Amino acid sequence: MNILRVITSMNPADGGPVQGIRNSIPALEELDVHNEVVCFDAPDASFLRRDSFTIHAIGPAKGPYGYCKDLAPWLQRHFHRFDAVIIHGIWLHNSYGTYQALKQYRKQKGAAPKLFVMPHGMLDPYFQKARGRRLKAIRNWFFWSFIERHVVNGVDGLLFTCEQELLLARETFDSYHPKRELNIGYGIQPPPPYTTKLTHAFHSACAIKLEQPYWLFLSRIHEKKGVDLLVNAYLKLLSEKGDLPALVIAGPGLDTAYGKEMISLAQSNTQILFTGMLTGAAKWGAIYGCEAFILPSHQENFGIAIAEAMACEKPVLISNKVNIWREIKAGGGGLVDTDTEEGVYTMLAHWFQLAQPEKTAMAASAKRTYEAIFTMEKAAIRMVNALKSI
Repeated sequence: MNILRVITSMNPADGGPVQGIRNSIPALEELDVHNEVVCFDAPDASFLRRDSFTIHAIGPAKGPYGYCKDLAPWLQRHFHRFDAVIIHGIWLHNSYGTYQALKQYRKQKGAAPKLFVMPHGMLDPYFQKARGRRLKAIRNWFFWSFIERHVVNGVDGLLFTCEQELLLARETFDSYHPKRELNIGYGIQPPPPYTTKLTHAFHSACAIKLEQPYWLFLSRIHEKKGVDLLVNAYLKLLSEKGDLPALVIAGPGLDTAYGKEMISLAQSNTQILFTGMLTGAAKWGAIYGCEAFILPSHQENFGIAIAEAMACEKPVLISNKVNIWREIKAGGGGLVDTDTEEGVYTMLAHWFQLAQPEKTAMAASAKRTYEAIFTMEKAAIRMVNALKSI
């Protein structure tokens, strides 16, 4: 089987969908499934040189819609080489542009590859209801009414990363009538084996004592991620208990207005440490060394970092707006509560009060849940079976 992925950019800074592609392709190749990517990056973009699979960079794209004039001609020349085409994300030209190009190709040639959309959480009702997104919500409504609903309802199927994402997509817009909804799951590559070099890399990036226990937040410093809820809940619990593990907040965004607000909110408390973005050995050292991983997001489609923490045998404390919360709760790999300050406080207090044997058991359950559901090998098999079923 030959699969073409169509995405606006393969820049790693763009987060989940990009990393998901990079995670899945090696596992799919093991199943004799060949993948290529077409993106709208400039051909000389430095981040395109690191990948072992074929990336066709036909950009740069123009404007906020990410319009790429070469998309349709490129697709018309190459559709015949593929059995399936997957559009990653909606709202931009890679979505409607690919849909229109394939419609034209089918009229001309008759036979054509199957076409799928992987929304990556972009159909979540959060984006139409969130405070501060009113103008974007209105824009999305117009795009949905005149453009995007034709894609969603016209492709051969929608590919979802978990059951919760599939269910939430039904709540957002009227006229949502996809031909097929396929929960194919999602996965991550296994973490590197632990070595002391990882710990030293983390401690080189974070001003924390070598033996000091800590809880870890590792994601973008953004309002959607609930960082303010975490800081406030932590400070409240700290004032009551007086002796907590440190709170390490790692991720890009400290230079934004929200990031600066979070630093101010922490009140220069020496127990709260902001590291900035951690990558490579420093990131894995942070995960391996933490007592628990925390992500109280207001919306999270999958949460690759959550699965990475579970793969490192770390319990996860998450909100019920992280779409894989059902799988984690069922597997006993963490604690789940609401995306409110009270909910986050309850999780932190609950975790703090657990006896060590209970914490150890939850850590083991986190690892088992990862192995049962979130490995890339299992996700690859689910994807291939879904694509072949259509």
